[in-house]
Amino acid sequence: MIYVFTGDGKGKTTAAIGQAVRAVGQGCHVLMVQFIKQVVSGEVETLRKLGVEIYPMGEGFVGIMGDRKPREVHVQAASKALKFAEDKIRNGDYRLLILDEINVAVHLGLVDVEEMLAFLKNKPKDLDVILTGRDAPKEFIEIADLVSEVKDLKHPFSKGVSAKRGIEF
Repeated sequence: MIYVFTGDGKGKTTAAIGQAVRAVGQGCHVLMVQFIKQVVSGEVETLRKLGVEIYPMGEGFVGIMGDRKPREVHVQAASKALKFAEDKIRNGDYRLLILDEINVAVHLGLVDVEEMLAFLKNKPKDLDVILTGRDAPKEFIEIADLVSEVKDLKHPFSKGVSAKRGIEF
């Protein structure tokens, strides 16, 4: 199955992590490749201790929050992350693949939507895939078996409260 967790609210990666914990609890191998994200968030070491293979492979925010890296650096990182995921699932025995922030990478043009659709079409038959991030392309929504939208009704950022360690990262 293909799952999409999208929307402007907080909790898309957290939902995917919940699925990862559930899968590991049933003895399944889980691979999580993080696009965009560069800062090692609080979940990384904990998930590794649980047996989830998790790889932050992004170069950080793209064009916002002080990002001064050339766009090509972000494109190369996203391309490398997708190739890495392809190689891992081809050579591993995974039950669940989480492509964290892939929706954003596609929306920003770091990964081509057609390339991602080909990746999903050619995935192993018994591999479930979760695609997270705001701005999910309509093509992902159309092919997905499950789509959940996380809606932002209220967020402390709107009051100028910055991200908190252990909550947002």
